Amino acid sequence: MRCMVIVKATKDSEAGIMPKEKLLAEMGKFNEELVKAGILLAGEGLQPSSKGKRVRFSGEKRTVIDGPFTETKELIAGFWLWQVRSMDEAVEWVKRCPNPHEGEAEIEIRQVFEAEDFGSELTPELRKQEERLCSQSTAKKR
Repeated sequence: MRCMVIVKATKDSEAGIMPKEKLLAEMGKFNEELVKAGILLAGEGLQPSSKGKRVRFSGEKRTVIDGPFTETKELIAGFWLWQVRSMDEAVEWVKRCPNPHEGEAEIEIRQVFEAEDFGSELTPELRKQEERLCSQSTAKKR
């Protein structure tokens, strides 16, 4: 199963305070372990929400909202995309992760939908389209 591992933002990450060298080294070592285990598919840190935008949908109307966004506990400071055997395995890896922030921090794990999760709503035509787009996207990364 694939899962997104979400590092929640803090006041410091939202203020643009960069991690110290020690944490960067610890995270680098952890990421190396994920790669060696064949788990890491992608992972990045994110700029503060002050540099972000949101687009609110209301029917056909689109409204652009400039950051910063106020609910720090709901914001994301970074993420990984992992391929694991189970949610339990993902939890065990997160427990081994260095604390991503000084003091309190929270990491959320969310399973990614797979094609079969959509049942009959994902018609054979839509499945072919999804497979074509995935292969084109993967080819561009190389």
